[in-house]
Amino acid sequence: MASTPAPPQAPPKPTWDPRDPVRPLLRPTIRIRLTLLYGGMFLIAGILLLAIIYLFTAQAVSDSTAQLPFKVVSGRVETTAAWCRLPALPTTEELNDAMAICLRHQTDLALDDVLRRSLFALLGLSIIAFAFGYAMAGRVLSPLGRITRTARQVAGSDLARRIELDGPDDELKELADTFDEMLERLERAFTAQQRFVANASHELRTPLAINRTLLEVHLSDPGAPVELQQLGKTLLATNERSEQLVEGLLLLARSDNQIVERKPVDLAEVASRAIDQVRAEADAKGVEFRGEQAPALVQGNGVLLERIALNLIQNAVRYNIAENGWAEVTTETQHGQAVLVVTNTGPVVPAYEIDNLFEPFRRLRQERTGSDKGVGLGLSIVRSVARAHGGRIIAEPREGGGLVMRVTLPI
Repeated sequence: MASTPAPPQAPPKPTWDPRDPVRPLLRPTIRIRLTLLYGGMFLIAGILLLAIIYLFTAQAVSDSTAQLPFKVVSGRVETTAAWCRLPALPTTEELNDAMAICLRHQTDLALDDVLRRSLFALLGLSIIAFAFGYAMAGRVLSPLGRITRTARQVAGSDLARRIELDGPDDELKELADTFDEMLERLERAFTAQQRFVANASHELRTPLAINRTLLEVHLSDPGAPVELQQLGKTLLATNERSEQLVEGLLLLARSDNQIVERKPVDLAEVASRAIDQVRAEADAKGVEFRGEQAPALVQGNGVLLERIALNLIQNAVRYNIAENGWAEVTTETQHGQAVLVVTNTGPVVPAYEIDNLFEPFRRLRQERTGSDKGVGLGLSIVRSVARAHGGRIIAEPREGGGLVMRVTLPI
């Protein structure tokens, strides 16, 4: 029987306590490392530049002394450079002045050559210094990139991810270890929350299902008094509303997390199925369906995406006008995103009321109770599911009354 490989061990923790105000004096902090790094780079660059300039100067001096602009031939001084001018019959003083001028000019030429070569050397060293500095800065900041990538993965609800940064006990490792500890606590909290939601949903569903069964049994008795029949119908409606509330809260709690397992889903098919489920209610209210559903493939959870379309279309039908109402449902692909748009006629919605519609248990001009149109969680669930898929929903008042709901999801 093959032995299972041992799990990878986490890197060792810092040898000092990050919460201790008295920290080791020679701890390899980022400040010390950067100081040593850039100080050493400047020192090396200065030494190299000084050595190069010294070599150039030595070569220029050697060349200038090896090739004088004049020479002595048979007791006479003759020029060896075209720019050196000597008088034809000079006196001793005139000859000395002319030779001094030639020597000064040759010195100027040597200094110009040294300056030109030094500028080229400085340019080359600057390019090397910038390239080396860029590489070293990337090496020093690479732990930050690792922390950022892990944070993005955690934002996708992959709370099992850890940075596990190795290396010296500096500020970046302290930050990474603190982040890992925070992720561990968050994972425990989310796991406890999911366990609580599962247990609570089970405990709440069971008595509600029993109540519904008992009420349906009593309502099926033809000999029951009319008052009891009416009371049973009222209690059954209340029980159904409670079941909807429990299901909505459970779905809202689950959809707040990022979708880990994704499959190809066509929004056009999702919207068509949602329309079929609401068509009977729409016919009863006299609401006409419009719009075309073009293929729009996304990666996500089909059940949750169908809940987006179903909730929006149900709201479009239930919050519509009494006569000649319509609801338009379209799907398409725009700018690399899949778009679901649900537009409906209905009462005029003030722009300042739009944000309140997405809050749980909030409806337009209504409170938690006193409505048979839902439990007030529909748009909250839509927004949570859209965010879990990396998308968003935008609501706008329609001119003449009603709303325009636009859901965009990444392809």
